Amino acid sequence: MYPAAFEYHAPKTVKDALKLMDKLDDAKFLAGGHSLVPMMKLRLAQPKNLIDLGKVSGLSGIKEEKGAIAVGAMTTHWEVESSSVIKSKVPVVSETAAVIGDPAVRNKGTIGGSLAHADPASDMPATAIALGFEFVCEGAKGKRTVKVDGWFQGLMTTALKDNELLTQIRIPVLPAGSGAAYLKFPHPASRFAIVGVCAAVTLDKNGTCTKAGVGVTGAGTVAVRAKGVEAGLVGKQLDAATIEAAAQKAADGIDVQADLQGSVEYKSHLCRVFARRALEAALKRAQG
Repeated sequence: MYPAAFEYHAPKTVKDALKLMDKLDDAKFLAGGHSLVPMMKLRLAQPKNLIDLGKVSGLSGIKEEKGAIAVGAMTTHWEVESSSVIKSKVPVVSETAAVIGDPAVRNKGTIGGSLAHADPASDMPATAIALGFEFVCEGAKGKRTVKVDGWFQGLMTTALKDNELLTQIRIPVLPAGSGAAYLKFPHPASRFAIVGVCAAVTLDKNGTCTKAGVGVTGAGTVAVRAKGVEAGLVGKQLDAATIEAAAQKAADGIDVQADLQGSVEYKSHLCRVFARRALEAALKRAQG
Protein backbone atom coordinates (compact mmCIF):
# COMPACT_ATOMS: atom_id res chain seq x y z
CA MET A 1 0.00 0.00 0.00
CA TYR A 2 1.27 3.47 -0.87
CA PRO A 3 1.40 6.28 1.70
CA ALA A 4 -0.79 9.35 1.37
CA ALA A 5 0.72 12.29 -0.53
CA PHE A 6 3.22 14.43 1.37
CA GLU A 7 5.79 17.18 0.81
CA TYR A 8 9.43 16.18 1.24
CA HIS A 9 12.07 18.42 2.88
CA ALA A 10 15.80 17.75 3.36
CA PRO A 11 17.44 20.36 5.66
CA LYS A 12 21.19 20.33 6.23
CA THR A 13 21.39 21.79 9.75
CA VAL A 14 19.56 21.22 13.03
CA LYS A 15 18.54 24.87 13.02
CA ASP A 16 16.93 24.55 9.59
CA ALA A 17 15.20 21.32 10.57
CA LEU A 18 13.68 22.98 13.63
CA LYS A 19 12.59 25.99 11.58
CA LEU A 20 10.80 23.69 9.14
CA MET A 21 9.08 21.85 11.96
CA ASP A 22 7.93 25.17 13.44
CA LYS A 23 6.48 26.61 10.26
CA LEU A 24 5.09 23.55 8.47
CA ASP A 25 1.65 22.15 9.11
CA ASP A 26 1.46 18.52 10.29
CA ALA A 27 5.16 17.64 9.88
CA LYS A 28 7.18 14.62 11.00
CA PHE A 29 10.91 14.08 11.30
CA LEU A 30 12.26 11.09 9.35
CA ALA A 31 15.33 9.28 10.71
CA GLY A 32 16.01 5.74 9.46
CA GLY A 33 12.40 5.28 8.38
CA HIS A 34 11.89 1.74 9.68
CA SER A 35 9.11 2.83 12.01
CA LEU A 36 7.49 5.83 10.34
CA VAL A 37 7.45 4.64 6.72
CA PRO A 38 5.57 1.37 7.43
CA MET A 39 3.03 3.34 9.45
CA MET A 40 2.61 5.72 6.53
CA LYS A 41 2.12 2.84 4.11
CA LEU A 42 -0.64 1.48 6.34
CA ARG A 43 -2.13 4.99 6.58
CA LEU A 44 -1.73 4.86 10.36
CA ALA A 45 0.33 8.04 9.97
CA GLN A 46 -0.39 10.59 7.25
CA PRO A 47 1.86 13.61 7.76
CA LYS A 48 1.52 16.38 5.21
CA ASN A 49 5.23 17.15 5.46
CA LEU A 50 8.23 14.87 5.93
CA ILE A 51 11.49 16.36 7.20
CA ASP A 52 14.35 14.00 6.34
CA LEU A 53 17.23 14.22 8.84
CA GLY A 54 19.59 12.17 6.69
CA LYS A 55 21.53 15.19 5.40
CA VAL A 56 21.65 17.13 8.68
CA SER A 57 25.28 17.60 9.73
CA GLY A 58 26.47 16.77 13.24
CA LEU A 59 23.75 14.27 14.14
CA SER A 60 25.83 11.10 13.88
CA GLY A 61 29.02 9.85 15.43
CA ILE A 62 30.32 8.27 18.64
CA LYS A 63 32.84 9.77 21.05
CA GLU A 64 33.86 9.50 24.68
CA GLU A 65 33.65 12.67 26.75
CA LYS A 66 33.33 13.53 30.44
CA GLY A 67 32.81 9.98 31.65
CA ALA A 68 30.15 9.15 29.10
CA ILE A 69 29.79 7.96 25.52
CA ALA A 70 28.08 10.59 23.37
CA VAL A 71 26.17 9.06 20.46
CA GLY A 72 24.58 11.20 17.76
CA ALA A 73 20.89 10.47 17.33
CA MET A 74 21.30 9.61 13.62
CA THR A 75 23.99 7.01 14.33
CA THR A 76 22.85 3.68 12.90
CA HIS A 77 22.39 0.53 14.93
CA TRP A 78 25.21 -1.06 12.95
CA GLU A 79 27.57 1.79 13.88
CA VAL A 80 26.64 1.32 17.54
CA GLU A 81 27.07 -2.44 17.23
CA SER A 82 30.52 -2.16 15.63
CA SER A 83 31.94 0.81 17.58
CA SER A 84 35.25 -0.02 19.27
CA VAL A 85 34.62 2.67 21.90
CA ILE A 86 31.25 1.23 22.86
CA LYS A 87 32.55 -2.33 22.80
CA SER A 88 35.33 -1.43 25.23
CA LYS A 89 33.42 0.89 27.57
CA VAL A 90 29.78 -0.28 27.52
CA PRO A 91 29.73 -3.58 25.59
CA VAL A 92 26.12 -4.35 26.48
CA VAL A 93 25.03 -1.42 24.29
CA SER A 94 26.84 -2.92 21.32
CA GLU A 95 25.33 -6.32 22.10
CA THR A 96 21.83 -4.85 22.31
CA ALA A 97 22.24 -3.13 18.94
CA ALA A 98 23.44 -6.42 17.44
CA VAL A 99 20.11 -8.15 18.10
CA ILE A 100 17.87 -5.41 16.70
CA GLY A 101 15.92 -6.66 13.67
CA ASP A 102 18.16 -7.89 10.85
CA PRO A 103 21.20 -6.48 8.99
CA ALA A 104 19.01 -4.34 6.71
CA VAL A 105 17.33 -2.74 9.72
CA ARG A 106 20.60 -2.21 11.59
CA ASN A 107 22.30 -0.61 8.60
CA LYS A 108 19.57 1.99 8.11
CA GLY A 109 17.73 2.32 11.42
CA THR A 110 19.09 4.82 13.95
CA ILE A 111 19.46 4.74 17.71
CA GLY A 112 17.78 8.12 18.09
CA GLY A 113 14.89 7.24 15.82
CA SER A 114 14.25 4.06 17.78
CA LEU A 115 14.43 5.69 21.20
CA ALA A 116 12.25 8.61 20.11
CA HIS A 117 9.66 6.26 18.57
CA ALA A 118 9.63 4.16 21.77
CA ASP A 119 8.06 1.02 20.38
CA PRO A 120 7.06 -1.05 23.44
CA ALA A 121 8.84 -4.12 22.03
CA SER A 122 12.09 -2.49 20.90
CA ASP A 123 15.36 -3.60 22.48
CA MET A 124 17.39 -0.50 23.34
CA PRO A 125 14.91 0.98 25.87
CA ALA A 126 15.64 -1.83 28.35
CA THR A 127 19.37 -1.14 28.12
CA ALA A 128 18.78 2.61 28.29
CA ILE A 129 16.92 2.16 31.58
CA ALA A 130 19.43 -0.25 33.12
CA LEU A 131 22.44 1.94 32.30
CA GLY A 132 20.84 5.36 32.84
CA PHE A 133 20.98 6.95 29.39
CA GLU A 134 20.44 10.70 29.06
CA PHE A 135 18.75 12.34 26.09
CA VAL A 136 19.80 15.70 24.67
CA CYS A 137 16.88 17.49 23.00
CA GLU A 138 17.09 20.70 21.01
CA GLY A 139 14.33 23.17 20.23
CA ALA A 140 13.87 26.83 19.37
CA LYS A 141 14.62 27.80 22.98
CA GLY A 142 17.85 25.80 23.15
CA LYS A 143 18.94 22.44 24.53
CA ARG A 144 17.76 20.40 27.49
CA THR A 145 18.76 17.01 28.87
CA VAL A 146 16.23 14.40 29.97
CA LYS A 147 17.21 11.49 32.21
CA VAL A 148 15.97 8.06 31.20
CA ASP A 149 13.50 7.74 34.07
CA GLY A 150 11.60 10.69 32.64
CA TRP A 151 11.90 9.68 28.99
CA PHE A 152 9.51 6.77 28.36
CA GLN A 153 6.06 8.03 29.28
CA GLY A 154 3.62 5.62 27.63
CA LEU A 155 2.80 3.74 24.46
CA MET A 156 5.11 5.24 21.82
CA THR A 157 5.26 8.40 23.93
CA THR A 158 8.39 10.09 25.26
CA ALA A 159 9.37 13.37 26.90
CA LEU A 160 10.34 14.74 23.48
CA LYS A 161 8.15 17.74 22.64
CA ASP A 162 6.48 18.26 19.25
CA ASN A 163 8.81 21.13 18.36
CA GLU A 164 12.00 19.42 19.53
CA LEU A 165 14.61 17.15 17.98
CA LEU A 166 16.54 14.43 19.79
CA THR A 167 20.13 15.21 18.87
CA GLN A 168 22.29 13.07 21.15
CA ILE A 169 22.20 10.14 23.56
CA ARG A 170 24.66 10.11 26.46
CA ILE A 171 25.61 6.70 27.87
CA PRO A 172 27.36 6.60 31.27
CA VAL A 173 30.55 4.55 31.36
CA LEU A 174 30.21 1.68 33.81
CA PRO A 175 32.49 1.94 36.87
CA ALA A 176 35.02 -0.71 37.85
CA GLY A 177 33.47 -3.87 39.22
CA SER A 178 30.44 -3.62 36.92
CA GLY A 179 28.81 -6.00 34.49
CA ALA A 180 25.75 -5.80 32.28
CA ALA A 181 23.84 -8.08 29.93
CA TYR A 182 20.77 -7.87 27.70
CA LEU A 183 18.77 -11.00 26.90
CA LYS A 184 15.44 -11.39 25.14
CA PHE A 185 12.85 -13.87 23.96
CA PRO A 186 12.46 -12.69 20.35
CA HIS A 187 9.47 -12.81 18.05
CA PRO A 188 10.46 -15.41 15.41
CA ALA A 189 9.68 -13.14 12.46
CA SER A 190 10.22 -9.52 13.46
CA ARG A 191 12.91 -10.18 16.11
CA PHE A 192 11.19 -7.64 18.36
CA ALA A 193 11.31 -8.57 22.04
CA ILE A 194 8.33 -10.53 23.30
CA VAL A 195 10.17 -9.92 26.56
CA GLY A 196 13.64 -8.43 26.92
CA VAL A 197 15.61 -7.65 30.08
CA CYS A 198 18.82 -5.70 30.59
CA ALA A 199 20.56 -6.01 33.95
CA ALA A 200 23.55 -4.03 35.19
CA VAL A 201 25.25 -4.53 38.57
CA THR A 202 28.23 -2.99 40.35
CA LEU A 203 30.10 -4.83 43.09
CA ASP A 204 32.46 -3.50 45.74
CA LYS A 205 35.70 -5.23 46.72
CA ASN A 206 33.81 -7.53 49.07
CA GLY A 207 31.40 -8.65 46.35
CA THR A 208 28.45 -6.68 47.71
CA CYS A 209 26.14 -5.11 45.15
CA THR A 210 26.35 -1.33 45.47
CA LYS A 211 24.26 -0.44 42.42
CA ALA A 212 21.79 -2.24 40.18
CA GLY A 213 19.81 -1.27 37.10
CA VAL A 214 17.18 -3.49 35.49
CA GLY A 215 15.07 -2.53 32.47
CA VAL A 216 12.25 -4.61 30.98
CA THR A 217 10.84 -4.23 27.47
CA GLY A 218 8.24 -6.08 25.43
CA ALA A 219 5.89 -7.20 28.19
CA GLY A 220 3.78 -4.05 28.49
CA THR A 221 2.90 -0.85 26.69
CA VAL A 222 6.16 0.87 27.66
CA ALA A 223 9.64 -0.16 28.78
CA VAL A 224 9.97 0.10 32.57
CA ARG A 225 12.48 -0.01 35.39
CA ALA A 226 12.10 -3.15 37.52
CA LYS A 227 12.44 -1.34 40.84
CA GLY A 228 11.54 -4.39 42.89
CA VAL A 229 14.35 -6.38 41.33
CA GLU A 230 16.85 -3.58 41.91
CA ALA A 231 15.81 -3.23 45.55
CA GLY A 232 16.33 -6.96 46.05
CA LEU A 233 19.95 -6.71 44.92
CA VAL A 234 21.52 -3.56 46.38
CA GLY A 235 23.39 -4.10 49.62
CA LYS A 236 23.52 -7.87 49.24
CA GLN A 237 25.92 -10.57 48.15
CA LEU A 238 24.60 -11.80 44.80
CA ASP A 239 24.37 -15.53 45.23
CA ALA A 240 21.92 -17.72 43.34
CA ALA A 241 19.21 -17.45 46.00
CA THR A 242 19.38 -13.64 46.11
CA ILE A 243 19.20 -13.36 42.34
CA GLU A 244 16.30 -15.80 42.13
CA ALA A 245 14.34 -13.93 44.82
CA ALA A 246 14.94 -10.56 43.18
CA ALA A 247 14.06 -11.83 39.71
CA GLN A 248 10.66 -12.98 40.96
CA LYS A 249 9.68 -9.31 41.15
CA ALA A 250 10.52 -8.59 37.48
CA ALA A 251 6.88 -8.31 36.36
CA ASP A 252 5.77 -6.23 39.36
CA GLY A 253 4.40 -2.86 38.30
CA ILE A 254 4.22 -3.78 34.59
CA ASP A 255 0.89 -3.61 32.80
CA VAL A 256 1.62 -6.92 31.07
CA GLN A 257 -0.29 -7.22 27.80
CA ALA A 258 -1.71 -10.49 26.46
CA ASP A 259 -1.44 -10.90 22.69
CA LEU A 260 -0.91 -13.55 20.03
CA GLN A 261 2.54 -14.26 21.49
CA GLY A 262 1.32 -15.17 24.96
CA SER A 263 -0.96 -14.68 27.92
CA VAL A 264 -0.36 -12.30 30.81
CA GLU A 265 0.80 -15.23 32.93
CA TYR A 266 3.19 -16.51 30.27
CA LYS A 267 4.78 -13.13 29.59
CA SER A 268 5.08 -12.44 33.32
CA HIS A 269 6.89 -15.76 33.63
CA LEU A 270 9.25 -14.72 30.81
CA CYS A 271 10.01 -11.48 32.67
CA ARG A 272 11.13 -13.46 35.72
CA VAL A 273 13.13 -16.02 33.74
CA PHE A 274 14.98 -13.48 31.63
CA ALA A 275 15.62 -11.20 34.60
CA ARG A 276 17.33 -14.09 36.36
CA ARG A 277 19.37 -15.01 33.28
CA ALA A 278 20.40 -11.41 32.60
CA LEU A 279 21.41 -10.93 36.24
CA GLU A 280 23.47 -14.12 36.23
CA ALA A 281 25.28 -12.98 33.08
CA ALA A 282 25.82 -9.47 34.47
CA LEU A 283 27.22 -10.89 37.72
CA LYS A 284 29.74 -13.08 35.90
CA ARG A 285 30.98 -10.04 34.00
CA ALA A 286 31.17 -7.93 37.14
CA GLN A 287 33.29 -10.62 38.77
CA GLY A 288 35.68 -10.49 35.83
